[in-house]
Amino acid sequence: MVAASPAAAAPVAVKAAVATQAAAKVKPKLTAKASTRSLKWGSTLKVTAKVIDPRTGKIAKGTVRLQGLVGGKWRTWDTETVKNQNGTVTLKYAPKNTYYIRTLFTGSGFSSASTGKTKITVKTSGAKILAEAKKHKGALYKYGASGPKRFDCSGYTKYVYKKAAGKSLPHKANSQQKYGKSVSKSKKQVGDLIVFRNGSYGYHAGIYAGNGYIYDSPHTGARVGKHKIWNKNYVVRRLVA
Repeated sequence: MVAASPAAAAPVAVKAAVATQAAAKVKPKLTAKASTRSLKWGSTLKVTAKVIDPRTGKIAKGTVRLQGLVGGKWRTWDTETVKNQNGTVTLKYAPKNTYYIRTLFTGSGFSSASTGKTKITVKTSGAKILAEAKKHKGALYKYGASGPKRFDCSGYTKYVYKKAAGKSLPHKANSQQKYGKSVSKSKKQVGDLIVFRNGSYGYHAGIYAGNGYIYDSPHTGARVGKHKIWNKNYVVRRLVA
């Protein structure tokens, strides 16, 4: 019987060590709970994840990632290290669209673990309307134009609501005042439609920006911008909740 040479035994020993190390990896117990499954655009989603070592019942040290399924791939939005005594972390993100989410754990001595995917629905809000309105600041007024580079007043509001919320409005301020829900002036909110009137006839439209201001496309020679509400004769219409 011929004994194996040290050189021949070394690869075997290395393979055995690797196999032992791989076998030692344990899949942790990962749980996660979202603060809500439906939120308004611009709001922050909070996800609380907990990681436990099933062998000891104690925390599994490592990293937890909050991920969203974007374009068929999981994209990391937030990352936190498990530090506290109960093994929990809070991850945060403000999604701009409806996505599936999950949490993923990785740690030394553990195999990776992920939660199942959860659908988070993002609803259009006044904040989204205003964000779209701001994008066109500086666009030059042009009578009869409804974007995307030039607008008249109702063409501007028509474009913004369609782009941000999928709402279809007619290209006329007087007609736009008949759309959405009527809201009192004292209850107006960011993103509401403001229609100025002469008597009961609507002659100009804008989007409420808060603190007594609107975004609008004022008149020939002017540009889209933020302007002070100058007239008390106007109505407020709410097109998004």
